[in-house]
Amino acid sequence: MGAATDIHCHLLPGIDDGAKSWEESLHMAQQAVAEGIVTAIVTPHQLGANTHNRGATIRQLTHEFQLRLNQANIPLRVLPGADVRIDSDMIDRLRSGDCLSLGDHRRHVLLELPHELYFPLEPVLGQLSQLGMVGILSHPERNQGILRRPDLIPSLVAGGCLMQITADSLIGTFGAAPQRFSEMMVQNGWVHFLATDAHSPRSRRPRIVDAKRRVVELAGVAYAEAVCVENPAAIAAGRSCPELPMVRRGGFWSRWFGKRAA
Repeated sequence: MGAATDIHCHLLPGIDDGAKSWEESLHMAQQAVAEGIVTAIVTPHQLGANTHNRGATIRQLTHEFQLRLNQANIPLRVLPGADVRIDSDMIDRLRSGDCLSLGDHRRHVLLELPHELYFPLEPVLGQLSQLGMVGILSHPERNQGILRRPDLIPSLVAGGCLMQITADSLIGTFGAAPQRFSEMMVQNGWVHFLATDAHSPRSRRPRIVDAKRRVVELAGVAYAEAVCVENPAAIAAGRSCPELPMVRRGGFWSRWFGKRAA
């Protein structure tokens, strides 16, 4: 399998709840490289409780991070981005460039919902489309509103919303419900990206290998290659994602609803 690209990680130091220092940032970069990651789009939180994080600051820190990686001989390429909380200022700040798209290409935006609830994304996706941008929903498997309404996912995907799940969710780090939901999404072909959402060199370090193996078990090698390698690399290059390979559903969707009704 090819080298991985991580489109969601909190490696920049001292800017949000991710790495606390340059030492931690470099340690996490080494961990990412050991997991086979060659490119990382660094995505500190923007808006919501992190409205103070400005695009210029993220760009400058990303540039400095790359210099430090080069000096330390750590073979990781980093690109600027953001994990953008959906709020009333988002569209204006995306338009101005103060809120960052992934890779700063003004093509794809990583969207974060409040963890405890879901609200309709169609208006936001429409506004992004008018800017020539596509929304990628971060960790839907960990959103409490979506967990209560799994039927939301297929309509969002059909409407052009791309889906990114967290590698640790697939291996049970966040509990049974996110793990089952992640498995269901993979088996139905509704996942476009697997990302680390790494926050720390300790409790939430950049891990992807074990989750990648689980995707292979659930949906096959071609699908795992798409969500770990091909699609993330396309985002990092500012290109549209290739079409996902087909996966066998195996009746899992109906079994999920059977569990929910039980």
